[in-house]
Amino acid sequence: MEMNERKTKILEAIIKNYLETGEPVGSRTISKLEGLKVSPATIRNEMSDLEEMGYILQPHTSSGRIPSDKGYRFYVDRMMSEKEKEVSDMKDMVVQKADQLSELLQQVSKLLAESTNYAAMVSSPQIHHNKLKFIQLSKVDANSVLAVIVVEGNIIKNKMIPVEEEIDQDTILKLNLLLNTHLNGLSLEEINLGLITLIKERAGIHSEMIGSVIDAVAEAIRADEDLEIYTSGANNIFRYPELSDNQKASEIISTLEEKNQFEELMSRSLSEIDDKLDSEQHGIQVYIGNESPIKSMKDCSVVTATYELEDGMKGMMSIIGPKRMDYEKVAKTLKKLQEELDTLYKKKK
Repeated sequence: MEMNERKTKILEAIIKNYLETGEPVGSRTISKLEGLKVSPATIRNEMSDLEEMGYILQPHTSSGRIPSDKGYRFYVDRMMSEKEKEVSDMKDMVVQKADQLSELLQQVSKLLAESTNYAAMVSSPQIHHNKLKFIQLSKVDANSVLAVIVVEGNIIKNKMIPVEEEIDQDTILKLNLLLNTHLNGLSLEEINLGLITLIKERAGIHSEMIGSVIDAVAEAIRADEDLEIYTSGANNIFRYPELSDNQKASEIISTLEEKNQFEELMSRSLSEIDDKLDSEQHGIQVYIGNESPIKSMKDCSVVTATYELEDGMKGMMSIIGPKRMDYEKVAKTLKKLQEELDTLYKKKK
């Protein structure tokens, strides 16, 4: 007997259902699943073949089936082969896109400064309300496992996880299956204590290691260490007498060079924009004087606008100038560049 497409689909359905319920799976349950347009009798015949081939077991007479080690192996090898190709394709794509986007955003910051005669800052895009795509565990040596974590936006994070006892390859495959079944597609908020407890229970003696993997997932989802800031037009500050005082100008220019303060502004702007229901705002925010979360900007006005690329990736453009800036011109310039970025990256509406 050969492992054809129908047998593969039935085996995958049995494994997925068993992972969710922990109960043996019968033909009636499988027949109700979408995508399997065959009768319960045909499913029973295929399940008998799968049992004879060693992919599933019948723990008790008249009960449903559960996956065997051979069944797990077939399913996980198939799944991980697809994921490995996806990771490889992603890495090539991410590197290429990152190079192109870096050059583009530097040009955007320069254009903003030249068009407005103010200082400009542009951030690289970051994932907002990020979700996990999948996890791949790989054995490195007797004392460590590498966790490759892929999150939305095709961001890839690697984390070395220490293990107290050596784990064999079959166990690694089963833990991969456990993690991906329960966590794929979830945001940090959705990975709650109850779910973590359930996963740890099913991991058995490897619960501590799985806890470390889940911590790494949380870290990857919320990570922002790849934030890049592109600035231009800092010397434009000296055009305006109210800002050209040596101390004031020095503080403003220092802020333009410090990433951490801009991160705070970006976080606040994105949060405020998410809270607004008025779509006519177009993601543009104006902070006048003390309204700015950045103390050194108390004598300035800061106008920010978000841009959004694919997969929920958001970045921010900012114009910094005197309180008497030409707000209408600044808003129009930011709006135009928003539209051009949206068009260039074909943002999904």
